[in-house]
Amino acid sequence: MENAFGQPQRVIVLGGSSEIARAITKKLVAARAHTVVLCGRNPELLAKASEEALDYGATATPLVHLDAEHPASATTTVDEAFAAAGGSVDLVIVAVGHLGSQADDETSPEAALAMMNVNFTWPVVALTEVRNRLVAQGSGRILVISSVAGMRVRRSAYLYGGAKAGLDRLADGLADSLEGTGASLQLLRPGAVRTRMTAGLADMPFMTGPNEVAEYVMAGLSTNQRVIWSPPVLRWVYLILRHLPRQLWRMVMDR
Repeated sequence: MENAFGQPQRVIVLGGSSEIARAITKKLVAARAHTVVLCGRNPELLAKASEEALDYGATATPLVHLDAEHPASATTTVDEAFAAAGGSVDLVIVAVGHLGSQADDETSPEAALAMMNVNFTWPVVALTEVRNRLVAQGSGRILVISSVAGMRVRRSAYLYGGAKAGLDRLADGLADSLEGTGASLQLLRPGAVRTRMTAGLADMPFMTGPNEVAEYVMAGLSTNQRVIWSPPVLRWVYLILRHLPRQLWRMVMDR
């Protein structure tokens, strides 16, 4: 149950080894979250995330294996995570994602399938079970990490952007389905973030770091706003970009 200040106490992070998720986790723990269940595929990175959370004051950081390339495993992962939390869960963060390489992946049906599984199908299966759990307990919040890449899909990243577009739209509808249940969902739409996933790419306008994203998340979690933009100016930037004529859009975004 959230504390008297509305801060989550028990948290599940699906994709707990991602740099954005780790930055958010540290801030949640600093704000009195005591149990954080970290789910991911890389044991070394999960162990590091666990150490960080404990250093920031967490009392329990159970680790659960997650393999987003196999959507059929999502329900089992969610079940194990809720069991590991040991009580009512206040917040579930869905931070699963993979940028991939458009140039390589677009010619490989197998790679394209893996991109869809990691960025869309696995999260959708997981969200379905998370929704069941939170509706049953009558409380709790979901934070889905989407991307501005899904607001209007670029030719140079259409696999990633297309998957994120699907997740974003589905999560928005799922949020509507939670009205009146006691549970709720918020979407995080970050722009480009300096992480391992974007290493080697040139800096982009409005690019941020994981810690900045986490600060916007913490501010957003204290409100009822449906969408958290990171940075907030992107709300207005994409209001314009989404309506550019296609030729101009490609000139601006796919140079």
